[in-house]
Amino acid sequence: MMLLKRGRLLLLLKLTVVLGSVWMFSLLIRPKTGWDPTYIFRYGWLEYTDADGGPEKVCNCSAILQGEREALLQAKLLTITKAFRKSVHIPDEYYINATQDCRIFKLSRKYLLFPLSQEEEDFPLAYSMVVHHKNFERLLRAIYAPQNIYCIHVDKKAAASVLSAIKAITSCFPNVFMVSKAVSVVYSAWPRVQADLNCMADLYNASTKWKYFINLCGQDFPLKTNLEIVRALRSLKGGNSLESEKLPGEKRWRVTVAHEIVDGKIQVLLLLRKVKQPPPFNLPILSGNAYIVVNRGYIHSVLKDNRILALIEWAKDTYSPDEFLWATIQRIPGVPGSTRPSPKYDITDINAIARMVKWQWHEGSQGSLEAAYPECQGSHVRAICVYGAGDLQWMLEQHHLFANKFDTDTDPIAVYCLERYLREKALPTRSLFKIA
Repeated sequence: MMLLKRGRLLLLLKLTVVLGSVWMFSLLIRPKTGWDPTYIFRYGWLEYTDADGGPEKVCNCSAILQGEREALLQAKLLTITKAFRKSVHIPDEYYINATQDCRIFKLSRKYLLFPLSQEEEDFPLAYSMVVHHKNFERLLRAIYAPQNIYCIHVDKKAAASVLSAIKAITSCFPNVFMVSKAVSVVYSAWPRVQADLNCMADLYNASTKWKYFINLCGQDFPLKTNLEIVRALRSLKGGNSLESEKLPGEKRWRVTVAHEIVDGKIQVLLLLRKVKQPPPFNLPILSGNAYIVVNRGYIHSVLKDNRILALIEWAKDTYSPDEFLWATIQRIPGVPGSTRPSPKYDITDINAIARMVKWQWHEGSQGSLEAAYPECQGSHVRAICVYGAGDLQWMLEQHHLFANKFDTDTDPIAVYCLERYLREKALPTRSLFKIA
């Protein structure tokens, strides 16, 4: 009799495991028509734990985010160790093979496959992601939500294995797609803008539901959860948030002399240094950057407004058009969410919420009265800080939605700790880092 009871107990335990597995997989495949608050009790399997992590798990992310010196020193030593940096690299082949079974891939990578709140479900976002870099999948996972929509542009110069890996990843998600027309991106030249324009058109035509557009590159990473992003955008009350200020005199050459692409690089037209005509409709050219947070109406204007279409044609032979085009459009009367051209409405990159970028010449010591932000704790590329783990504590205190630049080859720990922090903050059950 005792053996019979024990046998029944073992059978019951096995059945429980099987049913638990079936329930977990059902979350991945079951269509969801409305937010169910009972999901709050089911988030445990979505937490990032040491068991999921690679070699980075040796770091104490909680201590790093609190700025503890010993933890930061350990992280710094690891990031300059070639063996460690090599060990955290995820090859393209992994993604190509892992996505053969999309259900298992999404489960093992712990993608959020249902909205975490009704508030988020009711406020879908559209993302343009211009990428060529290995950070792509971790960035996608960090910002992914099923109610959002994502257009992926891969540089035509990207290696075949990179393109194959990204295509394989996107094929696993119904709301993530490759851009209909890819271009060969050239730094500081028109193709960088064209890549975003192509995604803007695809996103606009793909869905009428999304509220705001955000453009990213492969070296961006979020500083906020999806819910925090939604609330920040709601607070704009239909406005846009992007850098837009007076064009400095030292940058006027960028828009007054024509340029061309030669051998994959942009340069001034050699023939008589061809001087450009003034911009159409006497539009004042404003200074800004490539990254924007704008409403759907702004995108409609970019695609349909004759004034903007003329400005786009005029801008195609300028230098670094991404650093003035969106800023200029933001000050054109009648564009949804725009502001007046008056200098009173100038917005710097520090005041806009779109992107935190640390420029080397604006860094300084903590006691400096001139510095815009503390010194970079990572390295610099083209005078931009590539963030290290030591930048995280300060960065998470800022109001920006995203930051640039991150590089898992340079400092994988910064990305690892940031993604764990964001996931724990997004899940309402408990917090690994004791988030206030």
